[in-house]
Amino acid sequence: MNLEQIRQKLSRYHQKHLLNYFEDLTEKEQFQLLQQIEETDFSVLTSIANAAEKEKRGIISPIEVMQISEIRKNQKTFTEAGTECIRAGKVGAVLLAGGMGTRLGSDAPKGMYDIGITKPVYIFQRIIENLFEVVDDTKAWIHLFIMTSEKNHDMTVSFFREKQYFGYSEAHVHFFKQDMAPAADYKGNIYLEEKGKLATSPNGNGGWYTSLANAGLTDFMKQEGIEWLNVFAVDNVLQKIADPCFIGATLAKNCEVSAKVVKKNHPDEKVGVICLEDGHPSIVEYYELTDMLRNTLTQNGEPAYNFGVILNYLFQVNALEKAVGQKLPLHVVEKKIPHLDENGNLCKPEEPNGYKFETLILDFIKLLSSCLPFEVEREKEFAPIKNKTGIDSVESARRLLEKNGIIL
Repeated sequence: MNLEQIRQKLSRYHQKHLLNYFEDLTEKEQFQLLQQIEETDFSVLTSIANAAEKEKRGIISPIEVMQISEIRKNQKTFTEAGTECIRAGKVGAVLLAGGMGTRLGSDAPKGMYDIGITKPVYIFQRIIENLFEVVDDTKAWIHLFIMTSEKNHDMTVSFFREKQYFGYSEAHVHFFKQDMAPAADYKGNIYLEEKGKLATSPNGNGGWYTSLANAGLTDFMKQEGIEWLNVFAVDNVLQKIADPCFIGATLAKNCEVSAKVVKKNHPDEKVGVICLEDGHPSIVEYYELTDMLRNTLTQNGEPAYNFGVILNYLFQVNALEKAVGQKLPLHVVEKKIPHLDENGNLCKPEEPNGYKFETLILDFIKLLSSCLPFEVEREKEFAPIKNKTGIDSVESARRLLEKNGIIL
């Protein structure tokens, strides 16, 4: 787009103010601003009108979970099938690593945080070590796609290169940036972060597949024959990745997606609960659980909504491609957004001052027809690091890692 076309786009969405400082910019800065405006999807702003409306949920009902006892009975068969799938090159892994370590007191990407006690042990390192367990067992490299963000991409790539990919095959590691969405005030005016830069934020963990596609990596996956993607978050340092047993169970049940789940450790644990919604797989967030849902029991007298997701999913690529053709719901979230004030000075608000726009991975699951909830042992596969101390922290993760024989 040339400058006149950009002006027309801004006029259409009532965002002319984004060029207020255009004449103050260098030629390079002007080009970068125009490019950002061209690439930014302003249509998300139409969602602000519905921001106050509470999302209406469908009819929630229990979903059958494959529990540990059943998994153990079939472990050999499942593992053999999953191993065969990996050796055939049909499985890839997607690491969602766009976040920063702010809550851990770090200005670096979260995956660069050192959780070691007697030696450096980085979160990224633990992820690679977990993946190596499968690579060593199956004698097959697995393509690892790492989703970064605009803020942490360069640091993440440099870190992996500096650490020589922690011994992993460089040819099997692929970085891609998460797509960004604009941040706006309550009236729908997009903020400027700098005179030549829009205020933006990552478009939520539901944007991982479109970001992968926009980076050209879905074409690469087709060339490689990848049919399944294990998608997982960076903060769980104990999770199994491309787990052959998990893959084999999904194949046996002929499901489009499967989700690793843990039994809740108490009724009010802050984890999303796997369920059905209008007959489709879904997740109810912990704050949406009503007393009625909490008190619902299965025929065996156990709580019906007792299994929490740990953000470790296995997606069938063909099913993803069909789902991505449908529009994911956009979540409008109130946030504190740093921005330029009317005098062109940077303002860092102490209270929410506008909206960010996100899609969620759980909404992908709702678009699919079948899901296998796959129970794992909490103390062997669930050590999330969200805080520096306390619950789900560096401290609690260290204890669990040491309990599993991992030297820190």
